[in-house]
Amino acid sequence: MRLAFITLHYKNLNDTSGLLASLRACLVPKSTDVSVYVVDNDGSPALAEVIKKDFPNVFLLSPGRNLGFAAGNNYGLKKAITDGNDILVCINNDTYVEKDFIKQIIESPIKEAGVGAVGGLIYFAPGFEFKKDYPKKDLGKVIWYAGGDFDWNNILGSNTHVDEVDHGQFKKVSDTAFVTGALLITRADVLSKVGLFDEKYFMYLEDVDLCHRLKLAGYSLLFDPKIKMWHKVAQSSGIGSSLNDYFITRNRLYFGAKYARPRTKFALLREALKKLLIGTPAQKHAIRDFFMGNIHPNIHPTGVLA
Repeated sequence: MRLAFITLHYKNLNDTSGLLASLRACLVPKSTDVSVYVVDNDGSPALAEVIKKDFPNVFLLSPGRNLGFAAGNNYGLKKAITDGNDILVCINNDTYVEKDFIKQIIESPIKEAGVGAVGGLIYFAPGFEFKKDYPKKDLGKVIWYAGGDFDWNNILGSNTHVDEVDHGQFKKVSDTAFVTGALLITRADVLSKVGLFDEKYFMYLEDVDLCHRLKLAGYSLLFDPKIKMWHKVAQSSGIGSSLNDYFITRNRLYFGAKYARPRTKFALLREALKKLLIGTPAQKHAIRDFFMGNIHPNIHPTGVLA
């Protein structure tokens, strides 16, 4: 069994190094070959130096520009598939894992023929919770993702059980509406049938789009609580930033145009017209770009829309 991790580097070298160190510390089951691919969306000379010095077995891929989340992951996935990997794991660089992480992935249902993608139980890394009033004993147990829901009337995805504390209430593998791209486990043979991430999203909702295509192809989407990870939430794009505002606005319109019912499409159009009048500058920019067919807006290295 050949397993590959694909992660994107953007700006924060400490985050990427932390993830790589936690993956290196994992126990690897017998008859399992593990490869790690880092896609450099930042063009960072420092990253190349750190990988050469501290992580010489990691594959560094340099596309030469910021491809965004969807195309960046595709860049790594294509290389991992070409190299003959069977199980493919897209994982955020602002995360870290426990020692039995790889073992739990191998033991998960991902090898079953009818399973298209598996997600794990993701906690806020201590200090990165949305709320700041948790007792110290609960830090590291506050949930960021324990499955996903999708509101088809409003074209909004949401992680389930956010802000809850894990007291052992998640014991069984269960169905989920989508698997978050922060930790999305799939297989090469599955992607050969449904395709990779839709690169028109750049970032946000590309994971929901892929999962919807998996379901349309007859695959199941599963949440496995034995697979655990900690997430330094929104380190690369920033919740509430203009970048966040832009892509969520534009991509809801794009996803809705692809898959929503006529009634929902009309509601999205009405909402877009309203935001053109009273929305934020990023929302107005997003709506204009969507209707003009501008797929990849110019983005400054700081993450501010041009």
